[in-house]
Amino acid sequence: MNDRPNVKFDIYFGPEHGRNQYWRDIWEYRGLLYFLAWRDILVRYKQTMIGIAWSLLNPLFFMVVFTVIFERVGRFPSEGSTPYPILVFSALLPWQLFSSALTQCSKSLVENRHMVSKIYFPRVIVPLSAVVVSLVDFCISSSLLVVMMLIYRWNPGWQIIFLPLFLLLAILAALSIGVWLSAINVKYRDFQYITPFMVQIGLFLSPVGFTSSVIPEQWRLLYSLNPMVGVIDGFRWCLLGGEADIYFPGLVLAVVLTLATLWFGIKYFRTTERTFADFI
Repeated sequence: MNDRPNVKFDIYFGPEHGRNQYWRDIWEYRGLLYFLAWRDILVRYKQTMIGIAWSLLNPLFFMVVFTVIFERVGRFPSEGSTPYPILVFSALLPWQLFSSALTQCSKSLVENRHMVSKIYFPRVIVPLSAVVVSLVDFCISSSLLVVMMLIYRWNPGWQIIFLPLFLLLAILAALSIGVWLSAINVKYRDFQYITPFMVQIGLFLSPVGFTSSVIPEQWRLLYSLNPMVGVIDGFRWCLLGGEADIYFPGLVLAVVLTLATLWFGIKYFRTTERTFADFI
């Protein structure tokens, strides 16, 4: 006769119960963040014909096109005495960081479906790693702006010390929308086709090829509902030596909207995170 009690064991793979340590888990899994980012960087630049040069040719192409369309054809004004190519390129840098990070974030969970469905880790690490990859492209493209400033003999002013703050705002703007789309894309795969279309429209709705000062004053606050307006204006203010002005009500609105969207985005992400493995 077996006198052993009938004992059942539940095996749990995940964060510890009873403690709100989700953010601590992100720090503990930072090695995975580095690995995912490094893997994506290698995949992007390995076995390509032009490799890193693509990070330079892409913004260079858009700079030439926008300069021709907006300055030569549209006769849009520059900011003070700023050369129009520098005006455009100083806006392309944050825009391409935003668009690349947003696009990569939106599809990051689906592209890493095998990891998401098999092991535990804070899933927000996946879209975070996509932002790191976009930062590498940003650093490479920034070298071209340095060359352009040397050619045009253009020196940024003291305002450049605030550039990291606007860079952080651009990253948060991309991440605030990216975490939403990454979670939604797990269940509704249509968004992987909608996101590039939205990014293309946003390129022309943002002051990349022109200055936001051409917008009538009564519409500027409404126009600033696009958070990239404040980011781009800030980049130009930092890089153009004060030639460009910042519309401070629009900048404050961009910061508030970005932080609010990021808070709700992370909250939605964490609410749906437990169902990712079921749909992915």
